[in-house]
Amino acid sequence: MPASSTLLFPYQHFCRGPAAVLARLNASWRNDTSSVQGALVSALADDTLHLWNLRQKRPAILHSLKFNKERITFCHLPFQSKWLYVGTERGNVHIVNVESFTLSGYVIMWNKAIELSSKTHPGLIVHISDNPMDEGKLLIGFESGTLVLWDLKSKKGEYRYSYDEAIHSVAWHHEGKQFVCSHSDGSLTTWNVKSPIRPAQIITPHGKLPKDGKKAEPCKPILKVEYRTCKSGDPFIIFSGGLSYDTVGRRPCLTVMHGKTTAVLEMDYPIVDFLTLCETPYPSDFQEPYAVVVLLEKDLVVVDLGQNGYPIFENPYPLDIHESPVTCCEYFADCPVDLIPALYSVGAKQKRQGYSKKEWPINGGNWGLGTQSYPEIIITGHADGSLKFWDASAITLQVLYKMKTSKVFEKSRNKEEKPNTDIVDEDPYAIQIITWCPESRMLCVAGVSAHVIVYKFSRQEVTTEAIQMLEIRLLYEINDLESPETDQIPSLGAPCQGPNSQTANSQSHPSTSSSSSDGLRDNVPCLKIRSTPLKQGAGYQAEVVIQLVWVNGEPPQQISSLAVNSSYGLLVFGNCNGIAMVDYIQKTVLLNLGTIELYGSNDPYQRQPKSPRKTRQTSGGLCDINEGSTNLDDRCKSPTSAKMSRKLSLPTELKPDLDVKDNSFSRSRSSSVTSIDKESREAITALHFCETYTRKADTCTSPCLWVGTTLGTVLVIVLNLPPGGEQRLTQPVIVSPSGTILRLKGAILRIAFLDTTGSLINPAHEPWREPNVQEEKDDKDKCRKLRPVSVSPSSSQEINETQYAVICSEKQAKVISLPSQNCIYKHNITETSFVLRADIVGLNGSICLACFCANGHIMTFSLPSLRPLLDVNYLPLTDMRIARTFCFTNNGQALYLVSPTEIQRITYSQSTCENLQEMLGELFTPVETPEAPNRGFFKGLFGGGAQSLDREELFGESAAGKPSRSLAQHIPGTGGIEGVKGAASGVAGELARARIALDERGQKLSELEERTAAMLYSADTFSKHAHEMMLKCKDKKWYQF
Repeated sequence: MPASSTLLFPYQHFCRGPAAVLARLNASWRNDTSSVQGALVSALADDTLHLWNLRQKRPAILHSLKFNKERITFCHLPFQSKWLYVGTERGNVHIVNVESFTLSGYVIMWNKAIELSSKTHPGLIVHISDNPMDEGKLLIGFESGTLVLWDLKSKKGEYRYSYDEAIHSVAWHHEGKQFVCSHSDGSLTTWNVKSPIRPAQIITPHGKLPKDGKKAEPCKPILKVEYRTCKSGDPFIIFSGGLSYDTVGRRPCLTVMHGKTTAVLEMDYPIVDFLTLCETPYPSDFQEPYAVVVLLEKDLVVVDLGQNGYPIFENPYPLDIHESPVTCCEYFADCPVDLIPALYSVGAKQKRQGYSKKEWPINGGNWGLGTQSYPEIIITGHADGSLKFWDASAITLQVLYKMKTSKVFEKSRNKEEKPNTDIVDEDPYAIQIITWCPESRMLCVAGVSAHVIVYKFSRQEVTTEAIQMLEIRLLYEINDLESPETDQIPSLGAPCQGPNSQTANSQSHPSTSSSSSDGLRDNVPCLKIRSTPLKQGAGYQAEVVIQLVWVNGEPPQQISSLAVNSSYGLLVFGNCNGIAMVDYIQKTVLLNLGTIELYGSNDPYQRQPKSPRKTRQTSGGLCDINEGSTNLDDRCKSPTSAKMSRKLSLPTELKPDLDVKDNSFSRSRSSSVTSIDKESREAITALHFCETYTRKADTCTSPCLWVGTTLGTVLVIVLNLPPGGEQRLTQPVIVSPSGTILRLKGAILRIAFLDTTGSLINPAHEPWREPNVQEEKDDKDKCRKLRPVSVSPSSSQEINETQYAVICSEKQAKVISLPSQNCIYKHNITETSFVLRADIVGLNGSICLACFCANGHIMTFSLPSLRPLLDVNYLPLTDMRIARTFCFTNNGQALYLVSPTEIQRITYSQSTCENLQEMLGELFTPVETPEAPNRGFFKGLFGGGAQSLDREELFGESAAGKPSRSLAQHIPGTGGIEGVKGAASGVAGELARARIALDERGQKLSELEERTAAMLYSADTFSKHAHEMMLKCKDKKWYQF
């Protein structure tokens, strides 16, 4: 497949749907009878108006109107009208034809609207609305506190109202005889239309009334008010703001006044705007409100007005992705089909109490019908230690299940009690790495406080009396580094200074704090395990917690890599100090080594520890490297980079606060243990369990662990597992290095294995079983058969077929044949940049290597040949957020956080691009306009009903004249034929393009026909002139010429 930028297509921004659907709810009713049905008008901060077409799957701008001389402050579009009222900072009101998006010559100037006796400017326009019972009367509100009821027909102000406090908003009573204003002092004034001298009522809902009966104390401004009436009950007055100034620290509130009751609803975030949902769109009828939609800075809340206590509706949209900052993200496509229902079932049990029993009231739009049917799951880790599982199948994003990892730790009761961690100033539970096995449902997470938690999935609730915990002492320092081969071995910087001891300490319960002889903190974990019983609901339940401890005053280094295997029952993780392996079945530490010790006597760097190591305690046997050769084939050797890994390439340098300038969790560390890129330590960056050949002389495969480091070295550790069943619970797992060493340029990012056919060899896994149910004997026997038997080379089944190891680093990729360890394919991915993320993914029945580089290039390579398939300069790395969350998955999908509140999915699959148009949902759906309110016999007879207005007659060019050309500039949008041509794809796109091609062909044929007719007319004219000339000269003699 040739490289093509058209195959890399960003096709989804999550989190934008609900707000857009809400906008459609208003626009569909307001424009039901006009030719711009399904359009949306938006006003921008740069004084530009956009007319959006929502009838197509990709909303596009049809027209734009740029105001040059005046700034826009308010807009009002009456129901079933095509004329938009625009208020400006100068106090003028302009009128825009929404169909043509051009200005009308009808202008309401501020000096004509206010009283002639007024000597001051009334301020900018803060409100425009028409009288519900008379469309010819326009109420204009100025910031200074002045209101004018403008008669559109006579072009003069009918009534003028004045108040001492500034106005923020106005709301009409449906009968058009009263309106309510909100003011900057927290007061509400009610005005009778025909009594402009003074307000009929003045109240300050949250103000304290003095004992002398004078005016209430001023409060904060009421930013918006709505006045909604009911047929059988008191009206609703709903407003935001207006709290007393002495309520310092109180959260933003929405106040609902109904009859004699006043309810104050606290919100989690500042209120941006709110909108009342009513049974009818007609402003001249009883509104009958049933819900209030509140748009917050970081959420969307819908309040049920029909139930006591005003509960909120449960939001089906994922507006809380950023409830806590996202610190890591994983994307899984083509998961087991029973996984999403399982997560949904346990997530449904987590519903909080207090939600409305009614369904979500906003139901505009339709979901897309995509051809992709495979399940997709996204897991997000957050700064507060929580994880969220999302259903991302096709084009949807629905939250399935939430969990909090911080529950297993003791929380500080007051601000003075802080965790024993100096790694971070805040967010000690932030998730750093997520490892998940969809088949066995095993979950492991690594946190920023150098802790790892193993979770098992269960459908039943359980109470854990004591959380199992293991403490590991992992630290190793070197004195000097000498490399015998400068052309093959990377050179390191200055040696690190720090403690020189490294021991392992495994426990099943929390340890007490201890100090070394010089008073330094020692053998203390960063977090304290919960000591009281923990009630764990259905879902993921903590099995064991592993923590790295302080060593001689030095905090533990953050974990850089993590892997788990459910078939082996093993967990392994590493950091810049070394590697640790845990048997989570027996709750023991099997391996605790510094990275240098993995080399044994074959270390090519000639490193020596500062002092002899202390005695190490391990649960399993650890064999010396006494067999196998470490000499590699010459074709496998390549120069490695002299630099250590960068911040962007290591998970240890990720932080939840998305600040590029400070992208490390290590702000509070001492200078001796700063970030990895400033140290000479060799960190563990890649871990992979597999069953393959460990040495050149092997004739059969065996379970092993492949380890990749920042220096581009790959080492192999052999695992000798006991038989399954009861023996697996009692006999130890034997771990021994194999002596195999492979090298690449740059830090190792990904390791995978292929069989002789080029198919991916997935790590062994156990099928999921309910852990909290006693199994019958037959089931136990069946499970024993599923478990791996003895895996020693003598008893393993001999396999003559070879395998291929795929290893990708920051700079290059290699395919190595096993067991010969010959490099058969090699490709240098980049010379000037480095790879941030590399994944082995399946696409259209084949396996390929997908890479994302720091220079923004996305590349794919065939396997095992490493032939380049795609190279697109898609997204230059400008934010740590992208590097931290970018990930590939199967079927040509990728994902990253484009902003703190949006997840961007992209595809590099041609089939997905072709079906993209069908996958997209429809934002606009036609809605039948409700029947207009019945005017009644007497109202129709005496003219008491709502009076309509022929706005076309008033605002049209024939009556109002032409507008000023310099006031606003009309800009054509891209939502027409050209927009369809560029945006459409799939079957609908092909039809649209075919229709456009037919139109263009028809236009060309029409032009050709016109040209032919013109040529025929010209020829006929020439023939007539020639005939006349012939007749004129026919009888003349030669001398008469």
